[in-house]
Amino acid sequence: MSDLDRRSLLRGVAAAAGGVALGGPFLGFVNRDAASAARPRRPLVDDVADLRDGQVRLHVPAGFRYRSFHDTESPITLDDGTALPGRHDGMGAFRGRDGDVVLVRNHEINGPGAAFGPRTPYDPMARGGTTTVHTTRYGEVKRAYTSVNGTMMNCSGGRMPWGSWVTCEETVNGPDVGPDFTNVSNIPLTQPHGYVFEVPVKGEASGEPLTAAGRFTHEAVAWDPHSGYLYLTEDSFEFPSGFFRYKPRRDPMRLGHLDNKGRLQMLAVRKRPNIHLEGEQRRGATYDVKWVDIDDPAPRFPYTPGETAPTSNDDATVYVPRQGWEQGAAYFSRLEGAVYDDGVIYFTSTQGGGEPETEIGPHPTGGYGNGSGQIWAYYPKHEVLRVVYQSPGPDTLDFPDNVTTSPRGTLVVCEDNTNDNYLRGLTRHGDLFDIALNRLTSSTGTTRYNDEFAGSTFSPDGRTLFVNIQASAGMTFAIWGDWRGIGV
Repeated sequence: MSDLDRRSLLRGVAAAAGGVALGGPFLGFVNRDAASAARPRRPLVDDVADLRDGQVRLHVPAGFRYRSFHDTESPITLDDGTALPGRHDGMGAFRGRDGDVVLVRNHEINGPGAAFGPRTPYDPMARGGTTTVHTTRYGEVKRAYTSVNGTMMNCSGGRMPWGSWVTCEETVNGPDVGPDFTNVSNIPLTQPHGYVFEVPVKGEASGEPLTAAGRFTHEAVAWDPHSGYLYLTEDSFEFPSGFFRYKPRRDPMRLGHLDNKGRLQMLAVRKRPNIHLEGEQRRGATYDVKWVDIDDPAPRFPYTPGETAPTSNDDATVYVPRQGWEQGAAYFSRLEGAVYDDGVIYFTSTQGGGEPETEIGPHPTGGYGNGSGQIWAYYPKHEVLRVVYQSPGPDTLDFPDNVTTSPRGTLVVCEDNTNDNYLRGLTRHGDLFDIALNRLTSSTGTTRYNDEFAGSTFSPDGRTLFVNIQASAGMTFAIWGDWRGIGV
C-alpha cells in the first residue's frame, strides 16, 4: 500500500470513528457507536401469514409478504426421487428462465450413513450435499433435484460469477481421522472430508473436491474478480479460526470453473505475529496484512481400513491452520459468512469481540471466543483488514453467521444463537436494524424460535430475499416487499 493510500484510508477510518460518513473506495461501513440496539426501519408485524398455508412463521416489516417451501417436518420427495434431507444451510441464487430463480442449497448433515439422491456420490457413506431448486421469485417451486451428494457438513459456500456455487464441508472427518464431537466412529466413511466442491448451475457437477484449497473446517467462500483470489473462512469451534485465500493457476472466468492446481495462503498481520483478533477491537481498528503459504493443504493421515484412525479429530482440525500459526497467522473466532461487494470482502466472526483468549485450544464447551460477534472487511487491493462492526452484547446482535449484500450494499446478517433469531440489516453508514424474526412453531406446538437463519441470498433482480431455517426440520423462505423503503 502506498503512503498516499494509507493516509487516505486512515483519514477515512478516523472520520468513521467520529460518526462522519465519507465517500471513497475503501471506507465501506461507518463503525458508529455500537451501544444502540438494532431497531426495525419499519415495525415488524406479527400477523403476516405464510402464503403456503396461512400459518404465521415470521414477523416481517409491514407491507412485506413471504412463502415457505421444502419444509422437511414432513417427508418430501424431489423430482429425481431424492428424499429431501433437512439442515438447509448456505445457498446461492442464480438467474433462471423467464424470470425464475435457480437456488443451489446446502444440507449440513454430519455422521456416516447412506448418501441421499440418485447421483454417484463422492462418498457413498456421507449424508450431506446440495440440492438445486427452480422457483418463481415468489417461492413457487417448479422442480428440484440433487446436485452434489456424498459430502459432509455442507455449511455455507459462495456464489461464483461464472455461474456456479462453491459448497464447503465444515469438518475434517474421514476414515483416517478419529471421531468428532459427536463421538461417532468415522470407520464407515470411504473418503476424507474437509474440502470445497464446485456445483455448476448448468451442467453436471464433477463431485470431486478442490483439494488444493485445503482440508479444514470450511465455512464460506467469496470470489474477488480483480485479484483473482477465492477467499475462504474457517469455522473451528474449539480452536482459533483462520482467514484463507486460494489462487487458482488459471483464470476461472475464462476456464469456467476453479482448477485444482493453485496455492493456499493464510492471513497474518504485519509486525503482529499471532495477533488475537478474536478479542475486543477498538472502533475502526485497521491492520496491514500479509499472506503466508500453506505447503501441505490437503493432508491424508495414516490408518488401517476398518480400524479407528490414530490421528485424533483435534489434531486433524489444526493440521492446516497450524502451518499458518507457525508463520505468525492471526487468530480469529469462528469465521463464518463471507461475501464480496464493490472491491471488499466482508466476513463474520461469530463469537468475536469479547475478552481475548489466553490459550489457543481446545475449548470444547463454550467454543473459542467470548464475544457476541464481529463483522470484518478486507480490502484486497490494499491488503488492509478493518473491523466494521462489533456487537456490544447479545441484545444487539447475537452470533452473526451467514451474510449477503443487497443490490444497494446493505449487509443482511443471519443470527445463530439460542434465543430469538433475527435477520439483521447493516447499512454502509453503520446502522443495524431488524428485517425479520423467526416465529416458527412445530406441528406439536413446540416453539422453534432458536432455529437459526442461514443461506440469505437475493434473487438476481434484487426483489426477493431467499433464506433458510437450518434445522433438522429445515425449510426455505422467499420474502419480498419494498426493500428500498426499509433501507435494504
